[in-house]
Amino acid sequence: MGPRERHARKHAKTHTIPVILASILGFLLIAGVAFGVGMVANVNRWLSDLPDYTDTNQYLVSEPTEVLDANGNKIASLYVQNRETITIDKVSPQVLKGTVATEDERFYEHGGVDPIGIARAALMQLAGRSEGASTITQQLVRNTILSEEQFDITIERKVREAFIAMKMEEIFSKDEILMMYLNTIYYGHGAYGIEAASETYLSKPASDLTLAEAALLVGLPNAPSRYDPTVNPDLALQRRNTVLNRMLTNGYITQEEHDAAEAEPLALNVSETPTNGTLAFPYFVDYVKSLLQEEFTTDMIFKGGLTVKTTIDPTLQTQAEEAAIGQLEAKGADNLDVGLIAIDPKTGYIKAMVGGRNYNDAAGAHTNHTLTRRSSGSSFKGITLAAAVHAGMNPNIILNCTSPRTFTITGTTFTVQNYGNINYGMRSLAQATAVSSNTGYVAVQEAIGYDAVEKMSGDLGIDTTDEAAEYRGQPSLTLGTAFLTPLEMAEAYATFANGGQHRDAVAITEIVSRTGETLYKHEGKPEQVLTAGEAAAVTDVLEGVFSYGGTAAGYAPNINQPVAGKTGTAGTANTTSDLWFVGYTPQLCTAVWTGRSGSNGRVGYRTSDLPLPIFRNFMTAALSGVAREEFPTGDAPTYQPNSNWKLSGITYDSGRGDEEEVVEETEETTDTGSAAEVDPDADYPEEVDPGADYPEEVTPDPETGGDPGAEEGGEHLPEEEVAP
Repeated sequence: MGPRERHARKHAKTHTIPVILASILGFLLIAGVAFGVGMVANVNRWLSDLPDYTDTNQYLVSEPTEVLDANGNKIASLYVQNRETITIDKVSPQVLKGTVATEDERFYEHGGVDPIGIARAALMQLAGRSEGASTITQQLVRNTILSEEQFDITIERKVREAFIAMKMEEIFSKDEILMMYLNTIYYGHGAYGIEAASETYLSKPASDLTLAEAALLVGLPNAPSRYDPTVNPDLALQRRNTVLNRMLTNGYITQEEHDAAEAEPLALNVSETPTNGTLAFPYFVDYVKSLLQEEFTTDMIFKGGLTVKTTIDPTLQTQAEEAAIGQLEAKGADNLDVGLIAIDPKTGYIKAMVGGRNYNDAAGAHTNHTLTRRSSGSSFKGITLAAAVHAGMNPNIILNCTSPRTFTITGTTFTVQNYGNINYGMRSLAQATAVSSNTGYVAVQEAIGYDAVEKMSGDLGIDTTDEAAEYRGQPSLTLGTAFLTPLEMAEAYATFANGGQHRDAVAITEIVSRTGETLYKHEGKPEQVLTAGEAAAVTDVLEGVFSYGGTAAGYAPNINQPVAGKTGTAGTANTTSDLWFVGYTPQLCTAVWTGRSGSNGRVGYRTSDLPLPIFRNFMTAALSGVAREEFPTGDAPTYQPNSNWKLSGITYDSGRGDEEEVVEETEETTDTGSAAEVDPDADYPEEVDPGADYPEEVTPDPETGGDPGAEEGGEHLPEEEVAP
């Protein structure tokens, strides 16, 4: 190749690159123009059917949400009721400043949409943190005039929202927009708008709010249920202080004002609010509202025209109320409250929910006792039993149920005794369950391990995370010091009735929009926690609770159904505070709690006075005439040899086949009860009478020196070990 030819080739190459770049740029330009033209057409289409954003009434319009029972009857209409629209001169300036500082610090600078805020939110996302970019104007538009579209995560919805927000800023002043927002937003506890919120939480007009009070209310709309100061005061206080910090950062208050307000405690003065259209079953309706608030904005709930189909059975609900409240009245227990919840084991559907004796009782403050955590007492032993069977422990295994007994676990020594310090001697696990032996069950938890009990709790839908760290590995869990709700207990025991399939408790089956679109439909997703055979083994043991000598003997419902369950009493060494019964048939699982509302004071009654008769009367009414069903069965569990379990206070006969000797006292366990050599395969009598009449519930008078600890929960441990 000659020099001229090489020069020609080089010249061609150097000109090729610009040609290629020009072609690419030309293509991008054409594509950009085409995209722009297309987007303009789309935007024009999206903005062609906007609602009348010039009408201020559009920002307050609402359509009630209807709540239906299982039969399709309306039990509540949820709508904007507790609201009073006010003008800007009737609200504390601190509310205005706090709202702007917290929700939209550039409110007075942007034109409805804040590009700087959007850029900042994008940077926060890249940094792995979250920050909203919507202005106050956009939030107002989304929650009112575009409420039906607020869940559409589309460019179309964002364009419509931004356009209306900018148009609003042209039509209305900043102060007008801010007051529309403050009069519209939901503050929780049934209060819409800042005036209703001020009257509800503080019993004063919004014009009189102090800095600390204003900051408290300003923080609520972000998550009204979470920050409700009547329910979660600590979280509400944290949120209030966050508002104060933002007001300081934005220059609305001085450091001195900030510090003084932050030092103030919450000083609530709650006023009763309207029942908001509830026609029946207010505790259940409140529960449904709380579930809706987890998925929908409060404005959508109260103004979106939803139809909410629920599981509540009006007949069973009425029967539950009559049984629960009627028994309290029959016993003259005027100072006690009650919680009862009934679940269909096959579906998880909540069929009845009695949250208390009087929803409108100011002392109760609408507290739903089926959702309130209380010490569960020996009703928790059913969970330990399930964990033991699942781990391969035979219910016929012999336990040392003498009383008292001393255990040394994780370096800490505990003295445990049975209720009344009754010495039950050597009993099978099944028999120990029937008489609710505390000493026997501590030995079971020791043998299978704390973690096995805790894991079974979680698998059954029970949250035991409130167990303080110092209690881990100690006997407190199986003795019922975990603070649980009747809802959790009913959900757990329903698993036993349902062949080992755990189902989450369900209150809402379907939600339909005002246009007829199905927004939610429940689909059951059971989890096989126990095999059918294991669940049947647990049920077989818990049926023994109703037999002679069992803690519920004589209180079986008058129905043609198999029934199983467990009593529970909790308290300190000197005070019985909580009475429980959790029981089930193949059709219903019912948990009953009675005690003092809002305190752990002495009950003064027995489970045979309140929970057991309530359970019996309700189940008798609910299942009268219902065709008999049997509990599901399955292959028998595979149990480990009894001698595999290191049970303190027991020595097995080492000469029997594959049975190995079990050391009577391990390094970490001592036993004041006499050890006994037992034949692990012997047929022991079903009931051993220790020489005392031991009905399951007796509460001796502490003045006489008797043991007032509950049959179950008052384990006569040191107080701090009984009620963490």
